[in-house]
Amino acid sequence: MQRKKSKLTARESAVQMLSRRDHGEFELRQKLKLKEFEPSDIDQALEYCQGNGWVDDVRFAKSQIRQHVFKGHGKRRIQQELMLKQVSEQDIEQAFEQEPQDWFELAKETAHKKFKGKKAEDAKAYAKQVRFLQYRGFDFEQISYALSTFESEQE
Repeated sequence: MQRKKSKLTARESAVQMLSRRDHGEFELRQKLKLKEFEPSDIDQALEYCQGNGWVDDVRFAKSQIRQHVFKGHGKRRIQQELMLKQVSEQDIEQAFEQEPQDWFELAKETAHKKFKGKKAEDAKAYAKQVRFLQYRGFDFEQISYALSTFESEQE
């Protein structure tokens, strides 16, 4: 199936996409490439959008951090997602500085939400809890803290 070539210019397409939600520079560039715009038109569109302050990777990263925190994701997972979206390490660090989080409390909230505050009955169940929190992007210190707040079934 052939894609219909867009009647909009690269600039108009970029502005239209940004009107729906924030995009990082790389993400916006990829979407414009999919619409088969010329590389020079894409560069001009991105320069125009950046010049107007509509494309800002730090702002985009802060937005992504807030979204991921709401989903119960840890710092490692968020960093990984932002790296996949080609946001620079410098922009990622700046965004984390501007969006401070208590990762220990977030790990605790995430664990309590998933495991209802129940301590693991055996090593296998404990390992499952640890793997879940690792996948969510928490480090071992944060995981230990979160799981240490659980109550035993016997208490």
